[in-house]
Amino acid sequence: MRRNLLLACGVLASLLYVATDVAAAICYPAYHSFTDKVISELMATGAPTERLVDPPLLVYDVLMMAFAVGIWMSLPTRRGHVAAGLLFAYGALGLLGPTVFEMNVRGSGAPPMADYLHIAITGVLVLIIFAIVATASSLRGRAFRIYSYATIVAMIAFGIVTSLLSNGLGTAEPTPWLGAAERLNVGAFLMWVAVLAISLLRVDVHFGSAWMNAKARAR
Repeated sequence: MRRNLLLACGVLASLLYVATDVAAAICYPAYHSFTDKVISELMATGAPTERLVDPPLLVYDVLMMAFAVGIWMSLPTRRGHVAAGLLFAYGALGLLGPTVFEMNVRGSGAPPMADYLHIAITGVLVLIIFAIVATASSLRGRAFRIYSYATIVAMIAFGIVTSLLSNGLGTAEPTPWLGAAERLNVGAFLMWVAVLAISLLRVDVHFGSAWMNAKARAR
């Protein structure tokens, strides 16, 4: 039961992230749409949604760390433990995003150091994400391995598009479709996390059913 709860945290984390993004974007009068501004602007220093976004994103990171523990318990192999360790590191480092490394509000005229630090920690998190998906790709069979490779390709493609569209991010200039590209990038990873969590939960359910049936026959 405890392991199932930890694995379910992967699904909950993905759903919480999406719900937070949608709710905050709706509550930010100057945000306009989901297509032209990045998610980090919702928690930028001085943004009207900063206090709304920060707590659930911290919970998201804690849920990811709990999911990592569930993976560690469910996949007692070297590769499984490496994937779990990377995911735990991702969640732990992510706790600094909404607290220490927040970017400035676009066009605020504030010194760019906070933006540079935010970009740096985001870059580290992206590298960890790629390492997580690559390491865990062979843990659930051929179909999951192909899906993981497709996820990596999608994240690379949308990451390149996001980078090309982000020229005006540090200014008040509009950045059409930047937010859409970034959300597709993030969404690919969130969906992958949910798929991994559900697949591990299904295996655990099947194993539990088989164990109960064997126990009943033994009686």
